[in-house]
Amino acid sequence: MADSSFDMVVVGGGPGGYVAAIRAAQLGMKTAVIERDQLGGICLNWGCIPTKALLRSSEINHLLHNMEQYGFSAKEITFDAKKIVERSRKVAKQLSNGVAFLMKKHKITVIPGEAKLAGGGKLTVTKDGKSETVTGKNIILATGARARSFPGLEPDGKLVWTYKEAMVPEKLPKSLLVIGSGAIGIEFASFYRNLGCEVTVVEVLDRVLPVEDEDISAFAKKAFEKQGMKIFTGTNVKELKKNADSVTATLVQGDKSQTLEVERVILAVGIVGNVENIGLEKTKIKVDRTHVVVDQWCFTGEPGVYAIGDLVGAPWLAHKAMHEGVMCVEKIAGIKGVHPLNVNNVPGCTYCMPQVASVGLTEKKAKEAGYELRVGRFPFIGNGKAIALGEPEGLIKTVFDAKTGELLGAHMVGTEVTELIQGYTIAKTMEATEADLMATIFPHPTLSEMMHESVLDAYGRALHI
Repeated sequence: MADSSFDMVVVGGGPGGYVAAIRAAQLGMKTAVIERDQLGGICLNWGCIPTKALLRSSEINHLLHNMEQYGFSAKEITFDAKKIVERSRKVAKQLSNGVAFLMKKHKITVIPGEAKLAGGGKLTVTKDGKSETVTGKNIILATGARARSFPGLEPDGKLVWTYKEAMVPEKLPKSLLVIGSGAIGIEFASFYRNLGCEVTVVEVLDRVLPVEDEDISAFAKKAFEKQGMKIFTGTNVKELKKNADSVTATLVQGDKSQTLEVERVILAVGIVGNVENIGLEKTKIKVDRTHVVVDQWCFTGEPGVYAIGDLVGAPWLAHKAMHEGVMCVEKIAGIKGVHPLNVNNVPGCTYCMPQVASVGLTEKKAKEAGYELRVGRFPFIGNGKAIALGEPEGLIKTVFDAKTGELLGAHMVGTEVTELIQGYTIAKTMEATEADLMATIFPHPTLSEMMHESVLDAYGRALHI
């Protein structure tokens, strides 16, 4: 490399890393990104984007098998699992190539290899056995995270899968056990179930989608079971016995135990930060439960070194990483008016069927925080657009501070709620009150009208229920 000194060096080219690099370049910093694998990181290559392509295919299969309600009929509907996977991979490649274009557009140097902090603003980058030194006035660690595993439940890539193997199956299993009912687990459960697999979901906590509002979790569980999923909550998987072409799982619920034989298992039991082999040992950087500890501006405590995204902990979401990347860079650049991340304003989306989305406090968390509440609910069955779409199953719930009218949280389950949630996110960011939301005109006929109705319901003013 002709010149290895930069104003900003970002380690990791995932959503947080490449966005941080772009913002740094926009602010006039000479910027480099060091990436050991593929630009776009897990999200673009093995996570957010390709999984949505898979889920789109499974949604189409669901529609094709329910087309009679829309006035259509067809015989011998089939799908090609190989082509479904190929489309997903093409989508991922297109997005990764798009990131490479953005790096070139913003004159950001992309350095392939594994980076390791070497002290004094220096990094050692190793690729194919060869090393070079890169210097950065500022360094942002954005190395992300990977799937967690537990003793006795280790993935082998053949019978017991992580998200990677689950995305590129050579053939669809007839039966599947999904361990963990968070966003990743439920999305895969939904994908495989809608393609005809027998799916069992096991969750150690007392409900599926445990980070969501209890009403939303309960609604979603009923919907999943109606689709034919088998769901075990409050249940541990104690053992996975691998057979020739199947797995026998031992499920323990209280003092009861049973075995379940399935063709494949997907592990979706959380993630751990990629803190190994990046040179943290001789720095002031602290690690807590596999995640780098940072302050509100993503500063690690080591001079000139910052960390963002999944590496620094929950919520493990690409958009949170992107926001942190921009915020961190702007703070470094001395931009005025930069605000630290407010986790309560970070929306979460799960692209199962039905979709789930939320922002802010659940009703339970708001009560625990000492708020006096007003809670509104509106069902999809009361909305004309939902009925016209043939999607009348769903719920929108809003939680307000009864004293101030502040929107504390919003929670949704139903078709396209992952697109709707941003309306409430904007409201929270702008500190809108119930009066602001009630005075807002929502277009008709749209699903968004239910957002209005839920607010109205919290104050006894709902019009269509």
